[in-house]
Amino acid sequence: MGEEISNKQVVLNNYVETYVKKSDMSLRTSKIQLKIPSGCDGAILVKNLYLSCDPFILSRMKKLEGHYIASFTLDSPISGFGVSKILDSSHPNFKTGELVWGFTGWEEYSLIKDPNILFKVPDKDLPFSYYTGILGMPGMTAYVGFFEFCSPKKGETVYVSAASGAVGQLVGQFAKTAGCYVVGSAGSKEKVDLLKNKFGFDEAFNYKEEQDYNAALKRYFPDGIDIYFDNVGGKMLEAVLNNMRLNARVALCGMISQYSLEQPEGIYNLLNVIIKRVRMEGFFTSDHYHLYPKFMEMVVPLIKEEKITYVEDIAEGIESAPGALVGLFSGRNVGKQVVVVARE
Repeated sequence: MGEEISNKQVVLNNYVETYVKKSDMSLRTSKIQLKIPSGCDGAILVKNLYLSCDPFILSRMKKLEGHYIASFTLDSPISGFGVSKILDSSHPNFKTGELVWGFTGWEEYSLIKDPNILFKVPDKDLPFSYYTGILGMPGMTAYVGFFEFCSPKKGETVYVSAASGAVGQLVGQFAKTAGCYVVGSAGSKEKVDLLKNKFGFDEAFNYKEEQDYNAALKRYFPDGIDIYFDNVGGKMLEAVLNNMRLNARVALCGMISQYSLEQPEGIYNLLNVIIKRVRMEGFFTSDHYHLYPKFMEMVVPLIKEEKITYVEDIAEGIESAPGALVGLFSGRNVGKQVVVVARE
């Protein structure tokens, strides 16, 4: 048997109905052996270094039947994307000491029984936390949604909602590298300044200060929108459909404005999709991980040559994880929300 040590975990106390609260989660300390138990062939034991706060986690905190992703189990650790170091392995493709990213528990140590869903960290010259964001799922989401679904052309107009978040900040910068005119929206002056001064967006606005989204979009896109990367859904999506150009494209990435509503808002102007011949498509990044090498080939040089930049909002310690997740849905974070569990 291996050494037995304490293992702090973030567990789900009760299912969330609308808005997530810190009291929906609690910190628990259990015990774990630092060796893979017998009967767990093909598993790995990891020390979690970084955890990623992502909007989809809220979906799993709700009691939903027939949903696209299974609900968490009460009184058990929640899970999400993270970066981890392998402490013990009974899998031939994963070795002790290697770093991996992918699904893991919100806890200090995790026994992962199916590591085939994980990716090895291929480039150790960049911050390991980047694999919760720009080099992980959010980066892949931005790449797949923008390049594979929206097929941008030089000179086109691009609008990105929730543009200062983990995905939005990258979509805007990818659009600039493609020669597009880019406008983003965010929820504070600080975030708007970040979009224009750090991420290179052509324009940006605070959606909370706009009484009429339709009028705001006409102001920034007098000739219409070619590409909309949608992270929020709801009334903003409806306003965008009034301002689309002929043969425009919409990548439906997320609908964060709807996740906490008991009754999601409807879209009442879908006739625009027909009139403007708009292609509107939703996607799951997990369907496209075969493109990860292609994505890395593009994005790593851009980072190292400082042609794109990335902002993280760091919360220290697993004790900070519940508050960091709650803050994600009130827009408190600036950039990618990451929880540091341990530094390697």
